[in-house]
Amino acid sequence: MATPRITKVFAAVNVGSFRVSAMIAGLSETGEMVVLGSGHRAAQGIKRGYVTDMQAATHSVRDAIERAEKMANIGIQKVWIGCSGAGLASTTARVEVEVGGRRIEQDDIEHLLVAGREVIEPDGRTVLHAQPAHYTLDGAHGVPNPKGLHAERLAVDIHVMLADGAPIRNLTEAVQNAHLDVEAVVGSPVAAGHACLSPEERELGVALVEFGAEVTTVSVYAAGMLLGMQVIQYGSGDITDAIASAFGIRRYQAERLKCMSGSAIASPADHREMIPVNAPGDPEGGPVARHADDKNRIPRAELISVITQQLGFFTEEVSKSLKSMGFVGQTGQQVVLTGGGAQLPGLADYTQSALGRPVRIGSPPTMLGLPPGHATPSSSTLVGLVLFAAADPVDIRAIGPAYTPTGSYKGMKLASRLVKAVKDYF
Repeated sequence: MATPRITKVFAAVNVGSFRVSAMIAGLSETGEMVVLGSGHRAAQGIKRGYVTDMQAATHSVRDAIERAEKMANIGIQKVWIGCSGAGLASTTARVEVEVGGRRIEQDDIEHLLVAGREVIEPDGRTVLHAQPAHYTLDGAHGVPNPKGLHAERLAVDIHVMLADGAPIRNLTEAVQNAHLDVEAVVGSPVAAGHACLSPEERELGVALVEFGAEVTTVSVYAAGMLLGMQVIQYGSGDITDAIASAFGIRRYQAERLKCMSGSAIASPADHREMIPVNAPGDPEGGPVARHADDKNRIPRAELISVITQQLGFFTEEVSKSLKSMGFVGQTGQQVVLTGGGAQLPGLADYTQSALGRPVRIGSPPTMLGLPPGHATPSSSTLVGLVLFAAADPVDIRAIGPAYTPTGSYKGMKLASRLVKAVKDYF
């Protein structure tokens, strides 16, 4: 089968706390996304989504992108960056204009979007993106493109992603020091939502929980747009640390035990199964685990007990976040788990029981050239970044020229942004 001709190339870097990943993808002449190359390496200089060592973080980014470039056999100058730290916050705002029953033209839409700039109140924070989510004509929601339609009033809901300025500048500088230009910094919930959620789920109402290594983001979608999100300073790496502490072993050993033998669901056979702490090739004379037998093996039941104890805290925090964002009732049902931590066996069943809602694991869609290692929940944000870039998202700050609004505009202040938006849809 001949490789489709590529018309445009996109590159993305996801700077995570556990690993830094890069992907180069192309848009074919048939409109299909093709993965040309990818690479990843262990993250250094990153802690819970924040850059803590500029030189180490830059090296990690440069190494990951060079591996992707080598596989794709092309050089990259611009990248889209995924971010899960930096105090991310999501808000919504609405602006409305009187049209007078006439036909809506492109100029009307641009006037409306320019007016939308006035209702964005970042309160000293950095605006990562401000996108028109959907339009409303005379109270009818969910209009994707109002051009050519008639209406008395035209309104638009704007999704705004905010972040703390200094951490974003550190992240951007780490990438720029790797001799790359930054196309945009994208909040991980936006990118992961593109990769894991169907348009129908985003329309009906869904919660996306991205269980990362050191940070978990909980975001709520409804009416086709992201209504709100919260960040939990807890990740799957904290489960690894709990295992290492409980058994007095090295962190790499705890990570291996979690990945190879861990589960979120206990079984009666766990008490009879003994798991070796040391793997073939491990250095001799390492620490003997607590509660281990003479062969340095631990009962699998004890390992799962430590994991489920940590998961109890995790699901409790997720439940609090969902309630605070109004994700309740008949509309607030479906929960999608993604991120590296979502690969723990049995996690969907455990979370479904703890939250009392249907839960599924979200993975990136099938793409031509996508390596098996990136077709997992751990790569949802990375794949979502190239999909987001290819969608050519509109940012109201880039709309021009700078029109002077002449109609009667009404702005919904962002001070009541999240609570009001959630009440509108749940």
